[in-house]
Amino acid sequence: MFTGLVQDVGRISRLTISGTEAEIGVTTALPSLDVGESIAINGACLSVTRLESGGFTAFASAETLAVTGLRTAARGTGVNLERALRVGDPVGGHFVAGHVDATVSLQSRTRLGEAERWRLAMPSDESLKSQLAPKGSVALDGVSLTINEVSSDWFEVMIIPITLEHTTLNDMHVGAMLNLETDVLAKYVAGQLKRGTADGGTVDMNLLRRTGFVR
Repeated sequence: MFTGLVQDVGRISRLTISGTEAEIGVTTALPSLDVGESIAINGACLSVTRLESGGFTAFASAETLAVTGLRTAARGTGVNLERALRVGDPVGGHFVAGHVDATVSLQSRTRLGEAERWRLAMPSDESLKSQLAPKGSVALDGVSLTINEVSSDWFEVMIIPITLEHTTLNDMHVGAMLNLETDVLAKYVAGQLKRGTADGGTVDMNLLRRTGFVR
């Protein structure tokens, strides 16, 4: 489990693809890494397999390469890094599982004072679209963000100056693909709505009104 608060921007030092899998080398200033620990690389939870001078190596499965943008990462590419959350650590972002759902394209960057408003394409998966809502949480390339507005084919987030300064987001250009993870709570709600109620009914506004959740 992670929080979406980036701890270091590392660099891809090596990407060795073997069939449908890969070994990823990353340089980083993060101290005291351990073999076997979980680390989020651009929002994808991977395990440290080997320590190297000034960095580490991680294994990427076929699923990771298929769903994330790591499969196209060139040597020298910056990546957002976050170590796994420990019991007692502050949660300054939101709970991020490190399980990337899809990649989405950056459609526009609009400067608003010192911040920027980003518009991103909606994921093609209809089930993911239902998990994106105004004021809800989302992780893009492992960065915890709040959704400002949602349309049928795009959603918008606001990027504050410190985020642009301390993550790879400032390097993104229009058309770039970013790893998307929807909020874990939204996943459970969407799953329950799809399954319906114990008596076979559906969860709709009428049910919510009858049970006192909305007026």
